[in-house]
Amino acid sequence: MNHPAATATHDHTTRYTCPMHPEVTSDQPGRCPECGMFLVDADAAPATHQHGHGRQNGHAQQHDTHDKGTWLCPMHPEVTSDHPGRCPKCGMFLQPADGGDAPAAQHHDHQHPTGEPAVVAGAVAAGDWTCPMHPEVRSDGPGDCPICGMALERVSAGLDDGPNQELVDMRRRFRVAAVLSVPLVAMVMVPMVLGRALPGSVAPWLELALSTPVVWWAGWPFFVRGAKSVVSRHLNMFTLVSLGVGAAWLYSVVAVLAPGLFPSGMRAMDGRVGTYFEAAAVIITLVLLGQVLELRARDQTSGAIRTLLDLSPATAHRIGADGTETDVPAAELQLGDRCRVRPGEKVPADGTVVDGHAYVDESMITGEPVPVDKSPGDRVIGGTIIQGGSLVVEATGLGADSTLARIVDLVSQAQRSRAPIQGLVDKISAVFVPVVIAVALATFGLWLAIGPQPRLPFAIVAAVSVLIIACPCALGLATPMSIMVGVGRGASEGVLVKNAEALERLQKVDTLVVDKTGTLTQGRPSLVDQQGVDGHEDARTLLLAAAVEAGSEHPLARAVVDAARQTGRTVPAASDFAAHPGGGVSATVDGQHVLVGSPAFLGSQHVDTHALDAVVEAYRRRGATAIVVAVDGRPASVLAIADPLKATTAGAIEDLRRRGMKVVMLTGDNATTARAIADELRIDQVVADVLPDQKHGHVQALQAQGHTVVMAGDGVNDAPALAVADVGVAMGTGTDVAIESADVTLLGGDLAALVKARDLSVDTMRNIRQNLVFAFVYNVVGIPLAAGALYPAFGWLLSPVIAAAAMALSSVSVITNSLRLRRHR
Repeated sequence: MNHPAATATHDHTTRYTCPMHPEVTSDQPGRCPECGMFLVDADAAPATHQHGHGRQNGHAQQHDTHDKGTWLCPMHPEVTSDHPGRCPKCGMFLQPADGGDAPAAQHHDHQHPTGEPAVVAGAVAAGDWTCPMHPEVRSDGPGDCPICGMALERVSAGLDDGPNQELVDMRRRFRVAAVLSVPLVAMVMVPMVLGRALPGSVAPWLELALSTPVVWWAGWPFFVRGAKSVVSRHLNMFTLVSLGVGAAWLYSVVAVLAPGLFPSGMRAMDGRVGTYFEAAAVIITLVLLGQVLELRARDQTSGAIRTLLDLSPATAHRIGADGTETDVPAAELQLGDRCRVRPGEKVPADGTVVDGHAYVDESMITGEPVPVDKSPGDRVIGGTIIQGGSLVVEATGLGADSTLARIVDLVSQAQRSRAPIQGLVDKISAVFVPVVIAVALATFGLWLAIGPQPRLPFAIVAAVSVLIIACPCALGLATPMSIMVGVGRGASEGVLVKNAEALERLQKVDTLVVDKTGTLTQGRPSLVDQQGVDGHEDARTLLLAAAVEAGSEHPLARAVVDAARQTGRTVPAASDFAAHPGGGVSATVDGQHVLVGSPAFLGSQHVDTHALDAVVEAYRRRGATAIVVAVDGRPASVLAIADPLKATTAGAIEDLRRRGMKVVMLTGDNATTARAIADELRIDQVVADVLPDQKHGHVQALQAQGHTVVMAGDGVNDAPALAVADVGVAMGTGTDVAIESADVTLLGGDLAALVKARDLSVDTMRNIRQNLVFAFVYNVVGIPLAAGALYPAFGWLLSPVIAAAAMALSSVSVITNSLRLRRHR
């Protein structure tokens, strides 16, 4: 017979566990000894639930969370119940499960409520909502952040987004509160001005009637958020507001309903006790005003995303199999569809030009103002504009796989990422509200003991002012708002930043390591000269070289092949092809053994090239790469291949040098060619003859010397160096591998955009520091003033109404300062 303990996992005894600490179990309901949360039915919790402790729920079986008519918390899917009620973590009402799959077993602190976000091809789900201060919080719909109480906002703005419902609601509540608060303020001010007041038996009741809907209807969301913050133990601004306003209003109600409870020293000659209905109402009104202004300002931070989304055209001219054109919604295009794009129209999808010739304005994507010449075989980006000519484009990238969608996704994720500087702010914010409450209690106790008569209302006013003036949101918004605006500005300038950490590090870099081909140069090498040897015909030698190079993917090989094809002669076939990495290639062509490569490579193959040294050196001094062609073991020709510098490279290098950056060029070219280019660009240091697998080692060597390195490159061979650098920068014209390895992508493939990226980093970090200084100074100065620090010397005590106005404007000031980043250029 089995012992009862052995069948513990199969008995019907209800077990309870903590949603945050699954190792805590009990056979009785209660609170978790670790965090104080209510225990929940363990059988209703996901069996493989994991949290930061890295331990699993100890049940032997997994249970479908829908077996018992499960009710779920929309913010915390790990909280389940077989009956309706409230979430023990955030206080929200549980909602009935929809009958679908159970929430994902693995849980992060604030997972997407469905447990399975609607993500397509890596794009952000359109219904995903998050908190600007706590991006780990995700929800299927609008609501409040369980940590700070702020209204959630979409992770990524959409073209079909309607009005911000939170803003609509707050604006409506503000208008009602303002209408009711005006007569309240008038009732207090008129006696001071005219010396007459309403009858003593009428005024308090009228004030109670006017203030109650302001406090308990207009201000209801603040009390709900404040209560949730207590339940979840994440005290926030709304905790302070609800405590302060609630204390002032309740005190006033008691003063009206039971004035006899107060000592005679607190009552006027007619027996009335002073009330603070107008203060409670005006505080709510001002906080609502602050919420309206803050929500409007936060909406503007998504401007860059909306601008990108606006690039998507609504319709496309699809060409049928019979050549007829039909206007269809761009969203209905399929891969392989061909579309005609006329002057002034937007390209409906990423694609390849199959017919026509036109200039395309790509400035909205790359930030480069000069239109780009496009002809058959060239790639075009969806959303770019045809300026002259007409194109037929075959669609190759649609929906979430399009360049525009990937840019929007990247920008959205980067805007929600956290900069390292936020770590310090988080530590301060974690203790901010408890400290403020402690200061408010100390203020109340101090003035109750030594304050002027009547002491109780004086102490209440001071304590309420402390609670109201403190603003943790100004501190919490200081960094994320600047990051959102900065990343958005970068996107509009052709600079895609993958995360906030890279944006912060970029301002600290002192050394730029740059690859030559495709980064400094156009990446399109071409044959610029040729010199035959021992009577070999140039045209014939070029065809032999092209036959061998046709089997290579090297950029220099393509230059040789292209030059041969431009002669109009047929390139012969090659056999026995062999590639020698870092050296050259060999093959048999028309029965002749042909070698093509560097002089050093040919020397290793026992071909004497010493007679060509002067020619080779002359080409190298001109910045060209010298390639020797040998036929049957004897030199036949020297080819000079050059890759023109990009028009903006010299100016960009000079701008970076003026910003205090040392520039180092890594290249596989020989020292003479590399030095010629470096001298032209005034580059500080050149490392030549670098093999592809050596680049990351040179970056690490610079880091070991104490340098903070930014690496810029565009090829597959640059990927390891991009990954190991403090900041990796990829050219948008480069390979996908390089772009994936980098922290920053320059869409225009131009180093001039790196100057913009560096300036953007400096501007953003300066803006963050400004915000933090303002938030710290505001709280450090405001809280003592509210506590009555100036009263002993000047007899001046801050009114709760003024405290509310200051608090409401503090967050708005931080957001407004962040928005200034959009205008910095």
